[in-house]
Amino acid sequence: MARYFTRQEAESLLPQLEPLLRELQQRYPAMQTLRQELALLHQRMQGNGHGLQGKLAQLTKEATAAAEEVNQLVQRILRFGCQLKDPQMGLIDFPAQREGREILLCWRLGEQGINWWHETDAGFQGRQPLE
Repeated sequence: MARYFTRQEAESLLPQLEPLLRELQQRYPAMQTLRQELALLHQRMQGNGHGLQGKLAQLTKEATAAAEEVNQLVQRILRFGCQLKDPQMGLIDFPAQREGREILLCWRLGEQGINWWHETDAGFQGRQPLE
C-alpha cells in the first residue's frame, strides 16, 4: 500500500529536502556533461583512437564517481517517500488522496510551501491550485 501524505506532512519535509535538491541541481549537470564527453570520446575511438585509452580511463572514473554521487542524493530524497520528477527543476511529487482518489501534491524548489496538485497521469503541466 502506498504511503499518502497530507499537505502538512509533505510541507514538514521541505526543509530537509531543499538542501538535498540544491546539491542535486549542482551535481546533476556535471554528471550529464561527463557522460556526454565520454560518449564523444567513444565515438572518436571508433576511428583512430590510439593514445586515448588513458583519457578514457580517467573520464570513465570521473563519470562513475559523479553518477554515484547523484545516485546517493536521489536515494536520500526517495527515502522520504516522495517522487523525484525532475532533478534539474527540483520537482517533487508527494502521493496523496483527494476526494477518495490518488493524486500527487506537487512542489518545485523555490516555491513557498505546497500549493499545487495534479492527477497521477497529468504531470507538471496539469497542476491545479490546492485552494
